[in-house]
Amino acid sequence: MKSVCLWSGPRNVSTALMYSFAQRSDTQVLDEPLYGHYLRVSGAKHPGREEVMASMKCDGDAVMADLLKLPPSGSVTILFMKQMAHHLQDIDRGFLDRTENILLIRDPEEMLPSLTVQLPDANLYDTGLAVQWQLYRDLVAANRRPVVLDSRELLLNPETVLEKLCHHIGLDFCDSMLTWPTGPRQEDGVWEKYWYQAVHKSTGFAPYKEKPAMPAQLSGLLAECKPYYDNLNEHALRA
Repeated sequence: MKSVCLWSGPRNVSTALMYSFAQRSDTQVLDEPLYGHYLRVSGAKHPGREEVMASMKCDGDAVMADLLKLPPSGSVTILFMKQMAHHLQDIDRGFLDRTENILLIRDPEEMLPSLTVQLPDANLYDTGLAVQWQLYRDLVAANRRPVVLDSRELLLNPETVLEKLCHHIGLDFCDSMLTWPTGPRQEDGVWEKYWYQAVHKSTGFAPYKEKPAMPAQLSGLLAECKPYYDNLNEHALRA
């Protein structure tokens, strides 16, 4: 099984991208398999914390070892794992040598107002940006080929950017990746009721829209985030 990890920050288009890959007949998708592990080791007080941990295995090393042993099943030869970069806490990252790795980023000026609705005390680590930059550097140093995907570029031209993304990770692009039915998917984690209301109403990637001005109280966190985002964005696919 070809394994693909999408390392995203929160309040991005990661769920939409998971739904996009789910339309492929050759692909099985998984929703944040390391979420329970992250909640256990970090103690983070996320919505539905106990329910999430009860719904899945919470030993991240064991989770990834099991997933990378999955064999192909009929026409399904690709495992696409939607992951959050900040879930990579207290875990052996050696498995990254066996996965195609996508770093999905979003301008923190657009992301932070949304994130702090659910996580009012969010900090730099919660955004995943510092972890993503570290991941990028480590993967490049190991002669891996991580691909950086900026949500703005994806929403500006989904077809072109998805074609480039698929080519980079060794897949053929499928037109079916551009649309999906409304409503929840069976692959959604139990946390979908807290986070996925908007994407459940979608049938494809929403057109990019400029976001309103960011609240002044987030200016300090924005200043922390911006250098990591800018560094990653230099390497992002373009529409």
